[in-house]
Amino acid sequence: QVQLVESGGGLVQAGGSLRLSCAASRSISRLNTMGWFRQAPGKQRELVATASNGAGTNYADSVKGRFALSRDNAKNAVYLQMNSLKPEDTAVYYCYAVRLSTEYWGQGTQVTVSS
Repeated sequence: QVQLVESGGGLVQAGGSLRLSCAASRSISRLNTMGWFRQAPGKQRELVATASNGAGTNYADSVKGRFALSRDNAKNAVYLQMNSLKPEDTAVYYCYAVRLSTEYWGQGTQVTVSS
């Protein structure tokens, strides 16, 4: 079992930055995949960025060059640095992890970008 707790969401103006954090309840070095998804009102949940062991980091086209996924194994945490935010980035952001083919989700953190 893996618990994921997100933090760092909030309200920001377009062009601004936010950094999301996700703390895992166990060593992230034992997780096959970690990353972030988001869900905007009335839309399906979509991938933002994921990093898999041995497979590098994958970004949605809409965030490439603006968002960066990083991890700190010592703190069992992953981060999403979001720069040049746009109103269309407004969504609930969910931390995501996979271990031994089982998926885990955090409770989500709201990011709102005002124009």
